[in-house]
Amino acid sequence: MPEVDPVFPRAWLEFVDPADAGQVFRCDLTWLTSSWTCIFGNGCQGIYATSPDAGCCALGAHFSDRDDEERVAAWVERLDDEVWEKRHLAMNAKGRLSRKRWVEIEDGERKTRTVPITPDGSDEGEACIFHNSRGFAGGYGCALHGLALREGVHFVETKPDVCWQLPIRRTFRDVERPDGTSYQEISIGEYERSGWGPGGHDLDWYCSGNTEAHVGAEPVYLSSATELITLMGQAAYDVLAAACERHLRSRSALALHPATEQASSRSS
Repeated sequence: MPEVDPVFPRAWLEFVDPADAGQVFRCDLTWLTSSWTCIFGNGCQGIYATSPDAGCCALGAHFSDRDDEERVAAWVERLDDEVWEKRHLAMNAKGRLSRKRWVEIEDGERKTRTVPITPDGSDEGEACIFHNSRGFAGGYGCALHGLALREGVHFVETKPDVCWQLPIRRTFRDVERPDGTSYQEISIGEYERSGWGPGGHDLDWYCSGNTEAHVGAEPVYLSSATELITLMGQAAYDVLAAACERHLRSRSALALHPATEQASSRSS
């Protein structure tokens, strides 16, 4: 099934952050009540046809800031050959892990290094150095995600910000009211192709608006509750969750994401 056109009527909720009166959340209820779910390894075609097994890991991960990088670096030190296929590529000449070997600079920004998908180069394309290939005995997919499972923590702790947030997008905007007062608007919505910038239109496949990925057992606001709480805070999430529940009960035409609606029709 083709992706749906991202321009369609959406229902938005605005409310003052219970923890900060100077902030207003603007949340896309249509996206957050959709049935999208990550289908990595279960139908995901990857953002590039040359690296279908890499999902959205093909470009590596840009760090949001220094704190993000330092947090990830602390977890990288806990990775071993059991869960990280390409650990040897991050070693220096003395046989020690070196950040210079797993971080690279692209257009002045720091990100995880990209390397051939398989160690022997049998697969076409590149992916993040933390991406384990399908043939790796320690598990296919993100080594940092696998580490989180092994350590019994949520992957929001181990993975770069951009990785655990996608395809939820948080943006900030300063808004001035007619009376001269202002507030910071925090939008929580769908990370569409456009969120990737001009290059997003060149992706060969993308999941957020694709019916194949709208097969989750729970709506996004529940399946990604930990991510949303991390992005918004518990008090704001509680307001959002209650609104999502009311929104779904209303069965408004705006309650359904078109990709969810089409996926539901196809399975019925």
